[in-house]
Amino acid sequence: MESIQSQAGRGRVADAPSGHWVYRALPAWLWPYAQLARWDRPIGWWLLLWPCWWSAALAASAHAAPDTPLWSALPSPWHLLFFLIGAIAMRGAGCTYNDLADVNIDASVERTRSRPLPSRQVTRRQAWGFLVLQALAGLAVLVQFNLFAIVLGIASLAVVAVYPFMKRITDWPQFVLGLAFSWGALMGWAAHYGSLDWPPILLYAGSILWVIGYDTIYAHQDKEDDALVGVRSTARLFGDNTKIWLVGLYGGALVLIAVAFMLARVPLPAFAGLVAAGVHMAQQIRTIDIDNPDQCLKLFKSNSIVGWLIFAGLLAGGLWASLAPLV
Repeated sequence: MESIQSQAGRGRVADAPSGHWVYRALPAWLWPYAQLARWDRPIGWWLLLWPCWWSAALAASAHAAPDTPLWSALPSPWHLLFFLIGAIAMRGAGCTYNDLADVNIDASVERTRSRPLPSRQVTRRQAWGFLVLQALAGLAVLVQFNLFAIVLGIASLAVVAVYPFMKRITDWPQFVLGLAFSWGALMGWAAHYGSLDWPPILLYAGSILWVIGYDTIYAHQDKEDDALVGVRSTARLFGDNTKIWLVGLYGGALVLIAVAFMLARVPLPAFAGLVAAGVHMAQQIRTIDIDNPDQCLKLFKSNSIVGWLIFAGLLAGGLWASLAPLV
Protein backbone atom coordinates (compact mmCIF):
# COMPACT_ATOMS: atom_id res chain seq x y z
CA MET A 1 0.00 0.00 0.00
CA GLU A 2 1.25 3.47 -0.88
CA SER A 3 2.38 5.36 2.20
CA ILE A 4 1.03 8.69 3.36
CA GLN A 5 4.52 10.13 2.94
CA SER A 6 4.71 9.11 -0.71
CA GLN A 7 1.23 10.49 -1.32
CA ALA A 8 2.31 13.76 0.24
CA GLY A 9 5.40 13.92 -1.93
CA ARG A 10 3.32 13.31 -5.03
CA GLY A 11 0.29 15.44 -4.14
CA ARG A 12 1.75 18.64 -2.76
CA VAL A 13 3.34 21.48 -4.68
CA ALA A 14 7.04 22.07 -4.23
CA ASP A 15 6.80 24.99 -1.79
CA ALA A 16 3.71 23.81 0.08
CA PRO A 17 3.97 24.14 3.88
CA SER A 18 4.59 20.90 5.73
CA GLY A 19 2.20 19.67 8.41
CA HIS A 20 -0.66 21.95 7.40
CA TRP A 21 -4.18 20.90 8.39
CA VAL A 22 -5.11 20.52 4.70
CA TYR A 23 -2.89 17.46 4.43
CA ARG A 24 -3.96 16.03 7.76
CA ALA A 25 -7.71 16.59 7.55
CA LEU A 26 -8.55 16.22 3.84
CA PRO A 27 -8.36 13.07 1.72
CA ALA A 28 -5.53 13.09 -0.80
CA TRP A 29 -7.89 13.47 -3.78
CA LEU A 30 -8.95 16.90 -2.44
CA TRP A 31 -5.41 18.19 -2.00
CA PRO A 32 -5.12 19.60 -5.54
CA TYR A 33 -8.30 21.63 -5.04
CA ALA A 34 -7.05 22.92 -1.69
CA GLN A 35 -3.86 23.94 -3.47
CA LEU A 36 -5.77 25.69 -6.26
CA ALA A 37 -7.61 27.71 -3.59
CA ARG A 38 -4.38 28.11 -1.52
CA TRP A 39 -6.12 26.86 1.62
CA ASP A 40 -2.67 25.82 2.82
CA ARG A 41 -1.45 29.43 2.46
CA PRO A 42 -3.79 31.60 4.52
CA ILE A 43 -1.70 34.75 4.18
CA GLY A 44 -3.46 35.51 0.89
CA TRP A 45 -6.95 35.67 2.30
CA TRP A 46 -5.72 37.53 5.37
CA LEU A 47 -4.27 40.23 3.11
CA LEU A 48 -7.52 40.35 1.14
CA LEU A 49 -9.50 40.53 4.38
CA TRP A 50 -7.66 43.36 6.11
CA PRO A 51 -8.97 46.25 3.97
CA CYS A 52 -12.51 44.89 4.52
CA TRP A 53 -12.10 44.82 8.29
CA TRP A 54 -10.33 48.20 8.34
CA SER A 55 -13.19 49.74 6.42
CA ALA A 56 -15.85 48.15 8.61
CA ALA A 57 -14.06 49.36 11.75
CA LEU A 58 -13.48 52.82 10.23
CA ALA A 59 -17.18 53.15 9.40
CA ALA A 60 -18.23 52.11 12.90
CA SER A 61 -15.81 54.42 14.73
CA ALA A 62 -16.26 57.41 12.39
CA HIS A 63 -17.29 60.52 14.38
CA ALA A 64 -17.49 58.42 17.56
CA ALA A 65 -18.10 60.63 20.58
CA PRO A 66 -17.78 59.91 24.34
CA ASP A 67 -21.49 59.16 24.50
CA THR A 68 -21.45 56.68 21.59
CA PRO A 69 -22.87 53.27 22.63
CA LEU A 70 -20.29 50.49 22.55
CA TRP A 71 -22.27 48.40 20.05
CA SER A 72 -22.38 51.39 17.71
CA ALA A 73 -18.66 52.24 17.87
CA LEU A 74 -17.51 48.73 16.93
CA PRO A 75 -18.01 46.95 13.59
CA SER A 76 -20.85 44.49 13.22
CA PRO A 77 -19.67 40.96 14.13
CA TRP A 78 -21.87 39.67 11.32
CA HIS A 79 -20.16 41.93 8.80
CA LEU A 80 -16.74 40.78 10.04
CA LEU A 81 -17.81 37.14 9.69
CA PHE A 82 -19.26 37.67 6.22
CA PHE A 83 -16.09 39.41 5.07
CA LEU A 84 -13.98 36.55 6.47
CA ILE A 85 -15.97 33.90 4.59
CA GLY A 86 -16.05 36.03 1.46
CA ALA A 87 -12.30 36.66 1.55
CA ILE A 88 -11.53 32.95 1.80
CA ALA A 89 -13.97 32.08 -1.00
CA MET A 90 -12.99 34.87 -3.39
CA ARG A 91 -9.27 34.57 -2.77
CA GLY A 92 -9.60 30.88 -3.62
CA ALA A 93 -11.61 31.65 -6.73
CA GLY A 94 -9.09 34.29 -7.78
CA CYS A 95 -6.13 31.95 -7.30
CA THR A 96 -7.89 29.22 -9.28
CA TYR A 97 -8.62 31.68 -12.09
CA ASN A 98 -5.03 32.94 -12.00
CA ASP A 99 -3.71 29.37 -12.28
CA LEU A 100 -5.98 28.71 -15.26
CA ALA A 101 -4.66 31.82 -17.00
CA ASP A 102 -1.02 31.15 -16.06
CA VAL A 103 -0.75 27.39 -16.57
CA ASN A 104 1.91 27.72 -19.29
CA ILE A 105 3.93 30.25 -17.31
CA ASP A 106 3.69 28.16 -14.14
CA ALA A 107 5.00 25.15 -16.06
CA SER A 108 8.15 27.15 -16.86
CA VAL A 109 8.90 28.38 -13.32
CA GLU A 110 10.62 26.08 -10.84
CA ARG A 111 8.56 27.18 -7.82
CA THR A 112 5.19 26.73 -9.57
CA ARG A 113 5.56 23.90 -12.08
CA SER A 114 4.26 21.33 -9.55
CA ARG A 115 0.97 23.20 -9.05
CA PRO A 116 -2.15 21.12 -9.78
CA LEU A 117 -2.78 22.37 -13.33
CA PRO A 118 0.73 22.29 -14.87
CA SER A 119 1.38 18.95 -13.14
CA ARG A 120 -1.98 17.65 -14.46
CA GLN A 121 -3.35 16.64 -11.08
CA VAL A 122 -6.59 18.33 -12.18
CA THR A 123 -8.01 19.15 -15.61
CA ARG A 124 -8.99 22.60 -16.78
CA ARG A 125 -12.66 21.58 -16.68
CA GLN A 126 -12.34 20.43 -13.08
CA ALA A 127 -10.60 23.68 -12.14
CA TRP A 128 -13.34 25.75 -13.80
CA GLY A 129 -16.00 23.81 -11.93
CA PHE A 130 -14.19 24.42 -8.64
CA LEU A 131 -13.87 28.11 -9.47
CA VAL A 132 -17.63 28.39 -10.03
CA LEU A 133 -18.36 26.74 -6.68
CA GLN A 134 -16.12 29.20 -4.86
CA ALA A 135 -17.62 32.15 -6.72
CA LEU A 136 -21.11 31.02 -5.73
CA ALA A 137 -20.01 30.90 -2.10
CA GLY A 138 -18.74 34.45 -2.44
CA LEU A 139 -22.02 35.52 -4.03
CA ALA A 140 -23.98 33.96 -1.17
CA VAL A 141 -22.02 36.18 1.21
CA LEU A 142 -22.35 39.31 -0.94
CA VAL A 143 -26.14 39.20 -1.08
CA GLN A 144 -26.26 39.51 2.71
CA PHE A 145 -25.36 43.20 2.35
CA ASN A 146 -27.37 46.19 1.11
CA LEU A 147 -27.99 46.77 -2.59
CA PHE A 148 -25.29 49.43 -2.93
CA ALA A 149 -22.67 47.09 -1.46
CA ILE A 150 -23.85 44.22 -3.68
CA VAL A 151 -23.46 46.30 -6.86
CA LEU A 152 -20.10 47.61 -5.64
CA GLY A 153 -18.89 44.08 -4.94
CA ILE A 154 -19.94 42.84 -8.37
CA ALA A 155 -18.05 45.75 -9.96
CA SER A 156 -14.81 44.41 -8.50
CA LEU A 157 -15.00 41.38 -10.80
CA ALA A 158 -13.88 43.50 -13.76
CA VAL A 159 -10.54 44.16 -12.05
CA VAL A 160 -10.20 40.55 -10.93
CA ALA A 161 -10.82 39.34 -14.49
CA VAL A 162 -7.99 41.34 -16.08
CA TYR A 163 -5.35 40.98 -13.35
CA PRO A 164 -3.78 37.64 -14.44
CA PHE A 165 -2.98 39.10 -17.86
CA MET A 166 -1.33 42.30 -16.64
CA LYS A 167 2.03 40.66 -15.98
CA ARG A 168 2.28 40.11 -19.75
CA ILE A 169 1.68 43.72 -20.79
CA THR A 170 2.85 46.07 -18.02
CA ASP A 171 5.63 46.42 -15.46
CA TRP A 172 2.94 47.35 -12.92
CA PRO A 173 0.79 44.23 -12.44
CA GLN A 174 1.10 44.88 -8.69
CA PHE A 175 -0.94 48.07 -9.19
CA VAL A 176 -3.81 46.08 -10.70
CA LEU A 177 -3.50 43.55 -7.87
CA GLY A 178 -3.77 46.51 -5.49
CA LEU A 179 -6.99 47.62 -7.16
CA ALA A 180 -8.45 44.14 -6.61
CA PHE A 181 -7.05 43.30 -3.17
CA SER A 182 -7.95 46.70 -1.72
CA TRP A 183 -11.58 46.69 -2.86
CA GLY A 184 -12.67 45.72 0.63
CA ALA A 185 -11.63 49.19 1.79
CA LEU A 186 -14.74 50.40 -0.04
CA MET A 187 -16.93 47.44 0.88
CA GLY A 188 -16.84 47.76 4.67
CA TRP A 189 -17.99 51.38 4.57
CA ALA A 190 -20.60 50.61 1.90
CA ALA A 191 -22.00 47.73 3.92
CA HIS A 192 -22.36 50.03 6.95
CA TYR A 193 -23.69 53.21 5.31
CA GLY A 194 -25.02 52.11 1.92
CA SER A 195 -22.86 54.75 0.22
CA LEU A 196 -19.26 55.93 -0.17
CA ASP A 197 -17.41 58.99 1.11
CA TRP A 198 -13.87 60.35 1.09
CA PRO A 199 -12.59 58.30 4.08
CA PRO A 200 -13.10 54.88 2.40
CA ILE A 201 -11.83 56.23 -0.93
CA LEU A 202 -8.61 57.43 0.70
CA LEU A 203 -8.38 54.18 2.66
CA TYR A 204 -8.66 52.37 -0.68
CA ALA A 205 -5.90 54.47 -2.24
CA GLY A 206 -3.63 53.89 0.75
CA SER A 207 -4.28 50.16 0.68
CA ILE A 208 -3.38 50.05 -3.03
CA LEU A 209 0.07 51.49 -2.25
CA TRP A 210 0.48 48.99 0.60
CA VAL A 211 -0.38 46.09 -1.73
CA ILE A 212 2.08 47.27 -4.38
CA GLY A 213 4.76 47.40 -1.69
CA TYR A 214 4.25 43.97 -0.15
CA ASP A 215 3.68 42.24 -3.49
CA THR A 216 6.88 43.78 -4.84
CA ILE A 217 8.66 42.07 -1.96
CA TYR A 218 6.87 38.82 -2.84
CA ALA A 219 7.77 39.12 -6.54
CA HIS A 220 11.47 39.29 -5.77
CA GLN A 221 11.29 35.53 -5.09
CA ASP A 222 10.68 34.78 -8.76
CA LYS A 223 12.44 37.62 -10.56
CA GLU A 224 15.06 35.42 -12.21
CA ASP A 225 12.52 32.93 -13.56
CA ASP A 226 10.22 35.81 -14.48
CA ALA A 227 12.95 37.35 -16.59
CA LEU A 228 13.45 34.08 -18.45
CA VAL A 229 9.75 33.60 -19.30
CA GLY A 230 8.95 37.28 -19.89
CA VAL A 231 6.81 37.93 -16.82
CA ARG A 232 6.90 41.60 -15.81
CA SER A 233 6.70 42.97 -12.27
CA THR A 234 7.56 45.93 -10.09
CA ALA A 235 10.30 43.78 -8.53
CA ARG A 236 12.05 43.64 -11.89
CA LEU A 237 11.23 47.29 -12.60
CA PHE A 238 12.53 48.64 -9.27
CA GLY A 239 15.51 46.30 -9.04
CA ASP A 240 18.22 47.62 -6.73
CA ASN A 241 16.10 50.71 -6.01
CA THR A 242 13.41 48.61 -4.31
CA LYS A 243 14.09 50.04 -0.85
CA ILE A 244 13.62 53.61 -2.10
CA TRP A 245 10.36 52.64 -3.80
CA LEU A 246 9.15 50.89 -0.66
CA VAL A 247 9.76 54.06 1.36
CA GLY A 248 7.53 55.95 -1.07
CA LEU A 249 4.86 53.27 -1.32
CA TYR A 250 4.59 52.46 2.38
CA GLY A 251 4.99 56.12 3.35
CA GLY A 252 2.27 57.14 0.90
CA ALA A 253 -0.01 54.40 2.23
CA LEU A 254 0.39 55.64 5.80
CA VAL A 255 -0.27 59.26 4.83
CA LEU A 256 -3.42 58.41 2.85
CA ILE A 257 -4.79 56.18 5.62
CA ALA A 258 -4.03 58.85 8.22
CA VAL A 259 -5.96 61.44 6.18
CA ALA A 260 -8.85 58.94 5.89
CA PHE A 261 -8.82 58.64 9.68
CA MET A 262 -8.79 62.41 10.13
CA LEU A 263 -11.68 62.97 7.74
CA ALA A 264 -13.67 60.25 9.50
CA ARG A 265 -12.73 61.85 12.85
CA VAL A 266 -11.94 58.51 14.42
CA PRO A 267 -10.84 58.54 18.07
CA LEU A 268 -7.15 59.13 18.78
CA PRO A 269 -6.14 55.51 19.66
CA ALA A 270 -6.73 54.55 16.03
CA PHE A 271 -3.69 56.62 15.08
CA ALA A 272 -1.56 54.70 17.57
CA GLY A 273 -2.27 51.52 15.59
CA LEU A 274 -1.26 53.31 12.40
CA VAL A 275 2.01 54.48 13.95
CA ALA A 276 2.78 50.95 15.10
CA ALA A 277 2.08 49.69 11.57
CA GLY A 278 4.48 52.32 10.24
CA VAL A 279 7.22 51.09 12.56
CA HIS A 280 6.70 47.55 11.28
CA MET A 281 6.83 48.73 7.65
CA ALA A 282 10.07 50.61 8.36
CA GLN A 283 11.54 47.43 9.82
CA GLN A 284 10.65 45.56 6.63
CA ILE A 285 12.45 48.17 4.53
CA ARG A 286 15.48 48.24 6.82
CA THR A 287 16.03 44.48 6.81
CA ILE A 288 15.00 43.38 3.30
CA ASP A 289 17.52 41.55 1.14
CA ILE A 290 15.97 41.39 -2.32
CA ASP A 291 18.28 38.54 -3.30
CA ASN A 292 17.16 36.30 -0.43
CA PRO A 293 13.91 34.58 -1.54
CA ASP A 294 13.24 33.00 1.87
CA GLN A 295 13.53 36.35 3.63
CA CYS A 296 11.35 38.06 1.01
CA LEU A 297 8.62 35.49 1.63
CA LYS A 298 8.91 35.97 5.39
CA LEU A 299 8.66 39.76 5.09
CA PHE A 300 5.73 39.48 2.71
CA LYS A 301 3.84 37.29 5.18
CA SER A 302 4.62 39.69 8.02
CA ASN A 303 2.28 42.23 6.45
CA SER A 304 -0.56 40.50 8.22
CA ILE A 305 0.90 42.11 11.37
CA VAL A 306 0.35 45.48 9.68
CA GLY A 307 -3.27 44.47 9.15
CA TRP A 308 -3.72 43.49 12.79
CA LEU A 309 -2.12 46.70 14.09
CA ILE A 310 -4.31 49.03 12.03
CA PHE A 311 -7.46 47.04 12.81
CA ALA A 312 -6.63 46.86 16.52
CA GLY A 313 -6.08 50.62 16.57
CA LEU A 314 -9.51 51.25 15.10
CA LEU A 315 -11.14 48.88 17.59
CA ALA A 316 -9.28 50.59 20.43
CA GLY A 317 -10.55 53.93 19.18
CA GLY A 318 -14.15 52.72 19.24
CA LEU A 319 -13.72 51.24 22.72
CA TRP A 320 -12.05 54.39 24.02
CA ALA A 321 -14.86 56.62 22.76
CA SER A 322 -17.50 54.41 24.34
CA LEU A 323 -15.80 53.77 27.67
CA ALA A 324 -14.24 57.19 28.26
CA PRO A 325 -17.27 58.52 30.19
CA LEU A 326 -16.95 55.56 32.58
CA VAL A 327 -13.30 56.20 33.39
